[in-house]
Amino acid sequence: MKRSFASLALPTLLPALLASCAAVPVPEAPAHADTGLSEAEGEALYQERFARYMRREPGAGLAGYDTLAPVEGTAAWTPFPKGSGVAPDALAAARAYAAQANSSAFLVWQDGHMVSEDYFGETTATSPVVSKSLAKPLATIAVGRAMAAGHIASLDQPMADFLTEWQGTPKAAITIRQVLGMRSGLLPQGSSTDPESVLNRSYLHPFHDRVLIEDYPLVDTPGSRYEYSNANGDLVALLIERATETPYEDWVGREVLAKIGARGGQIWMDHPGGTPHSGCCILLPAESYLRLAVLLAQDGTWEGARLLPEGFVTAMRTPSAQNPHAGLGVYVGAPYVEWRGPANPELTYGRNYHSEPYAADDLFLFDGNSNQVVYVVPSRQLVVLRTGDSPPNEPVWDNTVLPNLILRGLAAN
Repeated sequence: MKRSFASLALPTLLPALLASCAAVPVPEAPAHADTGLSEAEGEALYQERFARYMRREPGAGLAGYDTLAPVEGTAAWTPFPKGSGVAPDALAAARAYAAQANSSAFLVWQDGHMVSEDYFGETTATSPVVSKSLAKPLATIAVGRAMAAGHIASLDQPMADFLTEWQGTPKAAITIRQVLGMRSGLLPQGSSTDPESVLNRSYLHPFHDRVLIEDYPLVDTPGSRYEYSNANGDLVALLIERATETPYEDWVGREVLAKIGARGGQIWMDHPGGTPHSGCCILLPAESYLRLAVLLAQDGTWEGARLLPEGFVTAMRTPSAQNPHAGLGVYVGAPYVEWRGPANPELTYGRNYHSEPYAADDLFLFDGNSNQVVYVVPSRQLVVLRTGDSPPNEPVWDNTVLPNLILRGLAAN
């Protein structure tokens, strides 16, 4: 009998930084080269991971994934042509701001050209950068590719069409759009020191896919409330694998990265041959994240080929009534709010400072932990990227400085 984790999931929630279609059976997820991890071995590995994580040992956090699988990118990488177009003083000021903020990379692309490409410390153009939540827009794009290929009918299709275990339960009402937009009604992100908490088990357990499907609780009516949660992001891998009958890492490599000429990398698997984490845990060169943003700046097209369905990027950058700054995997720049972040707008933790409005009304952004940001301005065909560790506490990181310097530099040039 398949074991349920329900008896082990006792959530202890603490604040932390962060139109339906008929249900039809679909094939199970494709078989990875699974190592045959037993229940007992899986539980032991989880307890080891949890203990290491709680001790904050080196390798216990986001950079220390204990099982990585390759994600293939393009076989023939070609750089963007070099270009100018930003006033030199504005570009120099933006570089200096990135340099003093513990950045690993600062990249500026504009109208088909790489205007600036700077790496700091030991980071190079091919160094793997831990995505943190930059993985979430990638996961959303992977869904768009599955829609374009005919594997998914609509953003408003029920998740239960693919996660058939949810059929006949309250979770059957959850749609793909609600998962991508953090409005699924599933338990919000939080932290806990309890090894039995579903928050820890859904992240660290080597059978985290089963924890997500069987035990992660529904706490609000689907669509009624915005609540940030890594569980939503990690559900995308299960959706893609069941919809496309392709391992998530292969789908991302072949149908996303290779299509936009991006280098590949690695992704964290819950165990060898298991299920990848799509909500956080991919390692790619900084320029690959930039190319994802370029694809969106170009409305889902690349070199004249449409990779995402017509209207998909508009859907990504359209906020919901529950959060005026959150789209699908991305965040929306306007309207101006001085302090805001990925959590529910009613909550005060995890907010970033914005000293002024963004200098372009159509700006939207990828925004990950440690202030890893990729700003997208379609009207100016502009992408600005900053990756790295958390900036120093003083002076406080200002989320508007980099894009506004570059936008004003474009206007002045």
